[in-house]
Amino acid sequence: MTALLIRVLGREQTDRLRRVLLWAALAAVLQGVAYALLVPLLTRLLGNDPADAWPWVGALAMATAVYGAVAFAATVRGNRFSAELGRHLHRRIGDHVVALPLGWFGGERTGALGQLAGQGVVQVMNAAANLLRPLCNAFVTPAVVVLAMFAFDWRLALAMLVAAPVAAGAYRWSGRLIGRVDRQSHAASVETADRLVEFARHQPALRAFGRTAEDHELLDAALREQRAKARAAVRIGVPGIAGFALAVQLCFTCVLILGTVLAVDGSVGAGELIAVLVLAVRFVEPMGAAAELGGSLRIARGTLERLEGVLASDPLPQPAIEGPLPETYGVELDGVSFGYDDERMVLDGFDLCVPAGHTVALVGPSGSGKTTVTRLIARFWDVGAGTVRVGGTDVRDLTTEQLMSRLAMVFQDVYLFEGSIEDNIRAGREDATDEEVRAAGRLARVDEIAERLPDGWAARVGEGGTALSGGERQRISIARALLKQSPVVLLDEATSALDAENEAAVQQALAALTADRTVLVVAHRLDTIRGADLIAFLDGGRVVEQGTHEELLALGGRYQEFWREREGARGWRLAARS
Repeated sequence: MTALLIRVLGREQTDRLRRVLLWAALAAVLQGVAYALLVPLLTRLLGNDPADAWPWVGALAMATAVYGAVAFAATVRGNRFSAELGRHLHRRIGDHVVALPLGWFGGERTGALGQLAGQGVVQVMNAAANLLRPLCNAFVTPAVVVLAMFAFDWRLALAMLVAAPVAAGAYRWSGRLIGRVDRQSHAASVETADRLVEFARHQPALRAFGRTAEDHELLDAALREQRAKARAAVRIGVPGIAGFALAVQLCFTCVLILGTVLAVDGSVGAGELIAVLVLAVRFVEPMGAAAELGGSLRIARGTLERLEGVLASDPLPQPAIEGPLPETYGVELDGVSFGYDDERMVLDGFDLCVPAGHTVALVGPSGSGKTTVTRLIARFWDVGAGTVRVGGTDVRDLTTEQLMSRLAMVFQDVYLFEGSIEDNIRAGREDATDEEVRAAGRLARVDEIAERLPDGWAARVGEGGTALSGGERQRISIARALLKQSPVVLLDEATSALDAENEAAVQQALAALTADRTVLVVAHRLDTIRGADLIAFLDGGRVVEQGTHEELLALGGRYQEFWREREGARGWRLAARS
């Protein structure tokens, strides 16, 4: 546990942890010394001359006072370290997460990361504040008691020494059981949290189809799984804790029986026996307390292991030296191969050139790799083979800040931060003036949204933009990209699933965004495809046809078939509306 905590903390906090442990260990030693002093005190108190106990009373009082002072200092240091630990872990997680590839943030990982940074960090803080010192007591104090026992009766001391490995073995067995249950419970909790967020976020769609909480099968299944894991935790974890407590009590019983036998045959006096048995109680008491702490300690260990797993994730490699920014802004993919796993390649020998200032549309069947192309340009992942260039420079030779400053991305799934409309637009460029923010908003027709809301530009959008419609969120996203003024624009399904009014507004905003810029657009809208300077048709992870709209229709190949299907679907929709 301590070694794992040191690995997660890093070097800068390790020295503080060692000092906290040192103070906790010192308090545990003094506690053991105070317990050991009970033996001569009780021996003399129950002997022929009780007055001989007074010096030992004074020694015990002094030892207890010193122990109290050291224990207080250890507790204060532990609490201060716990508070600093929370801040440090949040900073360390944040610093590491921002260096990870954007593709690392899948839905499952995002939910687990949120739980880890919230509840998980609190569990580690609790371990530092409330578990480290009792843990030291559970091991250091019994060790001191055993050493002291050798000074009084080596046979009873040896019995305690033999009992210690038995208790330690039971403790490890209990810890493994709780650890197994904790891993299963954590996975079930993450799944349930994800399904609850999904259920709350998609209420409009669910209610439109008459789906209630009882009818939402994914949520129901997650809740059933969590309930099953909770029952398993009781069924498996409690026997482990009870088994450890039983082992501790058996050890004490054996010492008690041995002491009684020695007293009966006269090897140990009655006074000594009572004193030694009091010491034996103090031997098992901290170990018994460890049984209560074991569950919390193992859960904290599981959290630390998950934290270590996140911190061990490889960050996005950065160039050793920051080079100059590209002077041109064409985009090239040269012989690119990439797959999300080793079983299937999404792109295989992919070649594409987007000249500076031109618009290239990617079309093709689902799964052909269109979205993957945009993600690789933005370096969500690094390619398995080949090269992606922006302005003639390999994206791997640009720092994340350099690359992101050259790109503006507008995707179908828009996320807005909790805050005002103005705050969300300003996220595109933090140093923008209020007038620049509102000018970008007007170009994207966000002013229409602000005018109808009571607080105008200061209106809160809600977490994820839930206070606005999908089209309104998309307009704010485009305004953000307009404010950024990046020379390369990546658009992925930016106008899909919008109503006619929002589509017209978004199309107007996109026209302002893409003017005189290098644009790569993944689109299914016919007008977007027709107006592109170049159209690349993807299939099987490669560009199988490319040219202008007219050239590809004249070719009579895959694109012509795709276009006719789209025209047919469009005619069907128009007929249905009429």
